[in-house]
Amino acid sequence: MIEKLWFLIPEIILFIGVCVVSIMGLSHHRTWRSAVPGATIVFLIAAALATPFLYTPEKMEAAELLMPRVGWYFKVIVGFVSVLLALMCIGLIDRRYEAEVKAGRASFDPMRVNRGEFFIFFLLSVMGVNLICSANDLIWLFLALELVSLPTYVMVAMSRPSRKAQEAAVKYFFLGAMATGVFLYGFALLYGSTGTIVLTEMRDVFAAQVAEEGGVNLLGIVGMIVSLLGVAYKIAAAPMHFYVADVYEGAASAVSAFLAFVPKAAGFLGMILLLGTMGWAGHAGEGSTGLPMPIVTTLWMIAAITMTLGNVGALLQTSVKRMLAYSSVAHSGYMVIGLIAGPGLGINGVLFYLTAYGIMNTAAFAVLAGLERKKAEIETVDDLAGLRFKHPSMAIVMAISAASLLGVPPLLGFMGKLYIFVGGVETGHIPLVIIAGLNSAISAGYYLYLIGLPILSQPSPQAETITTGEARWPRLAGVIGAVLIIVLPVFTNYLYDATERSTEGYLDEQARQIGATDADEPDEPPDPALATRE
Repeated sequence: MIEKLWFLIPEIILFIGVCVVSIMGLSHHRTWRSAVPGATIVFLIAAALATPFLYTPEKMEAAELLMPRVGWYFKVIVGFVSVLLALMCIGLIDRRYEAEVKAGRASFDPMRVNRGEFFIFFLLSVMGVNLICSANDLIWLFLALELVSLPTYVMVAMSRPSRKAQEAAVKYFFLGAMATGVFLYGFALLYGSTGTIVLTEMRDVFAAQVAEEGGVNLLGIVGMIVSLLGVAYKIAAAPMHFYVADVYEGAASAVSAFLAFVPKAAGFLGMILLLGTMGWAGHAGEGSTGLPMPIVTTLWMIAAITMTLGNVGALLQTSVKRMLAYSSVAHSGYMVIGLIAGPGLGINGVLFYLTAYGIMNTAAFAVLAGLERKKAEIETVDDLAGLRFKHPSMAIVMAISAASLLGVPPLLGFMGKLYIFVGGVETGHIPLVIIAGLNSAISAGYYLYLIGLPILSQPSPQAETITTGEARWPRLAGVIGAVLIIVLPVFTNYLYDATERSTEGYLDEQARQIGATDADEPDEPPDPALATRE
């Protein structure tokens, strides 16, 4: 038990941060209230830095988690990307109210202060991702996924004082509740198939079914498919993607960036753990990647439909946020290819791509969060026209992030797509990779627009009124993201080696379990007739 608690130290650090931020947010001293975002960033960095020291080989073996090394990678990457997201959120909440208090036009009222509450929900959602990393049973996994989602519903509603934000929050909540019911039903079917909720024990049961019956039973396959469809809501994959455009448009840009990364990372981590109980070893006779063919077919369809609907939907948009929302859907489709490919270039590619996507998508949204027109966020594509004349740094950040999202070499996004596509080719899913390549070509239609419009075109009448306002921290987050997009490809080998270390040993462990199951089978009794003849 003590060995398993070691892995919860980053979550404990974040929970302490929740308590500290809640107290600071209610303080009558403006200095303490202003320090809430800074305290949030400190606890995020502390949790991320503590993780590598806790995931030692001895502790990972004693904890008996399904894929403990994956948790090591996720906690570090999600922690540092969340620092950029927290920078974007500085000044988002209570800006007008604090200005009134400072000017003496209003007195401090704890009931009107939301800054502390907002960053509490921020930390709780990130803590949910970390808890998924330590999950070893379906109940823990379910509660952790909900801890990721529930705070985001409130964050959307708090992010903007507008009816559109309230409508987005309500839609997000009800569709999220429906998705929760779907994957919870899938979990029930998985329990019915295996008789256990512990992930490592489920892996052993499925391995025994493969050894004895030649494959996983029907109830287990149906349960896995239903579970994956429910978790698809978290990653904004078809057919659970319909909420994305409206919610991203209704929320503030900083919160939209948060929704595009944190729940997506949680969803993919949950899918990796679920698929890890059933594959990828031991089913070579059924699918080229080791997963049962019905599951491979389901993931294949999800990937193809998701990337196609995402890119076509983005082409039809005039709103920048809706365009980036559909872009988020398309990128989920690309990453599902890695799930099909499995450990090796597949899962490693998913981890690498999530890292790249978190950085480049955050940089793109940071441009929207760092600019305003008539005290409101910029929304239409025309607002970006000729941005280089008044805000050259933001024009460059948007161009770099859009080029990376497109996959222009040698930027970070290109390396992510390369690993995903090569993994798909190596596992025999060449038609799916061709579909992904065609979708990347389609995406050039709107990404090139986001690259060229701010730099090459003349300012539109709407763009003439664009100002930076008081949002300097989102602009800093955008610049940091753009620098990382350019610099990290130089260290691609180191980053990819980290993804390899996070998944190494998994296939060997599963093969060992399957071998042990085969060894436990009793030998066939000798033929009495043969003994008589002898």
